[in-house]
Amino acid sequence: MARTPRRTRGVRHALTGALLAGLTLLTSAGPAVADDPSASASATEDTAGPTEAGTAFRTATALRQGQTGTAQASAGDYLYWVVPADAGQRPTVEATVKLPESAARRGASTWQVDVYDGLRRRQACMYGHQTRKAAADAATVELSCVLRPVRSWSEPWANDPLPGSYYIRLTVVDLPAADLGLPVGVEVKATMKEQGGAHDVDGALSEPLVPGVSVSSADEGDASAAPRTLPAGEPEDGWASGWWTDRWLWTVGGGVLAALAAVFGYSLTRGRGRPAGTPQGV
Repeated sequence: MARTPRRTRGVRHALTGALLAGLTLLTSAGPAVADDPSASASATEDTAGPTEAGTAFRTATALRQGQTGTAQASAGDYLYWVVPADAGQRPTVEATVKLPESAARRGASTWQVDVYDGLRRRQACMYGHQTRKAAADAATVELSCVLRPVRSWSEPWANDPLPGSYYIRLTVVDLPAADLGLPVGVEVKATMKEQGGAHDVDGALSEPLVPGVSVSSADEGDASAAPRTLPAGEPEDGWASGWWTDRWLWTVGGGVLAALAAVFGYSLTRGRGRPAGTPQGV
């Protein structure tokens, strides 16, 4: 008779330890992903990129994630770059315009950066400085646009960001007519932040939205060749880098905790019955 309470206490201690272990697993799942050295290194990677920009969607210059593109242009030009973004990533576009000497300018100017998806739908910025006015004596103007997290699937009528190519367009939207054509220098960079399973949805595109980009063959040493169409690029680890997300940890961990809680509750209520061998009526 004395073994039953001791055994019950042992079961309770074991289940309590398992519950604490499960809670530790769930609470440490997020930081483990965030503290991954390879993920941090790829997120902060800043490598030299192309030194020119396209002048239309079809001639947009391809950038890799985290790569900085530069260009020399004239005030009034439309400049285009294209960068890939996958499901679960939140793109951030940063642009810096180096203005001409103030002595050569006639007044203030207003610059704007826009981001379009593979269907050429303009994507709204969550926050940032998408449009900025530069004073007549300003040396540079800095712009930024943080998009919504890219979803793996969306309704046809929705305007949600989807995996594929994202076009960056930079131009001046207001400046004195006498300043049109003045030389400017531009730097553009697009970085991606992994958002994890919190933004995952049930569904996926059959193919990412990646239209072709016309690329001149002159860069390959053949100036006489006609432009040809190439893919706009993809993330280093491929599109939809896999079915695994941290949602699986929460799902499996939640199921394990629920099962342990059920067993623990059963062990608590099981000992409250009439002890074995006690005569009826006592």
